[in-house]
Parts: sequence; structure tokens; C-alpha cells
Amino acid sequence: MDNMMEFGLTPQLPYSVEEAINRLRINISFLGSDVRKIMIISSEPNEGKSFVALNLWNQMAEAGEKTLLIDADMRNSNMHVKYDMKRNDGKEMKGTSHYLAGNAELDEVLVHTKYGKGDLIPNVENIINPSMLLESPKFAELLDSMAERYRYVFIDAPPLGLVSDAERIGNMCDGAILCVRSGITAKGVVRESVRQLERAGCPLLGIVLNRVNESKSGYYHGYYGKKYGGHYYGKYYGSNDK
Repeated sequence: MDNMMEFGLTPQLPYSVEEAINRLRINISFLGSDVRKIMIISSEPNEGKSFVALNLWNQMAEAGEKTLLIDADMRNSNMHVKYDMKRNDGKEMKGTSHYLAGNAELDEVLVHTKYGKGDLIPNVENIINPSMLLESPKFAELLDSMAERYRYVFIDAPPLGLVSDAERIGNMCDGAILCVRSGITAKGVVRESVRQLERAGCPLLGIVLNRVNESKSGYYHGYYGKKYGGHYYGKYYGSNDK
């Protein structure tokens, strides 16, 4: 596979953000070898799940873990535009929806990057109703085959509260990380998201409290997590009461 992709992550993340992502990466490494397919999810739009997914993938790849990020938000993805993703061979970019619809081969959509051992399957063409594609055996086979080739497969999925796509994806994953926007997302919405994951048979690995205003936080390190295998994971964000 010779195709390469060039794009730029957010340069020089604030130390607190970089350290939070790094702590999340380390906590994920404690989950064991059976946890490979991890869905990054939110309850609602604009909670920062794609930012978390991309930077977590980056840190994991730079740490030497063979890691793949799949953009499966096929209804409303803008990742490839926001981060100016381009193939360096000048060929047309194709991605998740093209592959699942049978309009591209795997080696046309699976691309290398300059970030350590990180590869990526972008989504470059949104579609109105991807449910049929997500329910097809081809998607499950893709996740399983990639989990054999990569130590971690992160899946950026649509918000749980909008459509049922995320539940379908979660049913095929080993666990999910739920991104919650500090001070915005209601507790009841978060509880419903947890119930949806349980209904899908997708273990909740932890909750990331995102976009915390540290100036209003009494401390930086706090507990979020979900007990998983006898351990608490993800003591890294900050807030006294959110």
C-alpha cells in the first residue's frame, strides 16, 4: 500500500489538554489485549468527540502502537475538511462510505499518515441514510479484519442522540468512550446514552468530560470513569460538580 495522506492536527495543544489525552491513552492500555475496537461517541453534536478521537489516535500511534482511525460518521462528517486531508499522490480521496457501498477497494481508502504507526480511513462523502451500510456484513468484517491487523481500531461514530447508527456500531465494538461537554450536556442525556450503549451490548469504558473551563474548576484532576475489570479509568479532567 503506497498511498499516503497529509494533514495537520491542531498544533501545540495546551499542556493540560495534551496531558489529558496522554492519560486517557495510558488508561486504555490497561484495559487488556481483548479491547481493540473502541468507539468514540457523544450524546449530541459539538461535544468534541472527533477532536478526542483524532488526538487519541495520534498519541497512540506516536507511542508505537499500530493504530487505525475509522471515520464512521457518514451522515455529517467534516473531519477531512477541517484538517485539510489530502492524498499526496494527487488521486481522488475515497473513504468509508465509498468502501461500504462497493465503490472503492480497501487499499484505496486505507491510507498511511506521517504520525507514527497511525493509519486512517476517512469519510469524504456524507450520505443521507448510511444505516443499510452499517448493517451490512461488510462493515462488521471490516472492523474484525482491522482488529487483527492493528492493536487499536478507533471508530469515530455519530452522536447517540441523533440516530441509531452509533448503537449499530457499538454492537460490533469492544467498548465505547463517551465524550460529554462540560456544563452543556444534561445529566439525563448522559444517562440515556449509557442506557443506549447497554442496550447495544457495548461496554462503557469511560467518560471524557470535554471543554472544561479550568478557571472555574477547583482542581484539575477528578474522577470520571466507569468501573471496568476492577479498576477506575480516566482520572484526568477537572470539575467540582459537573
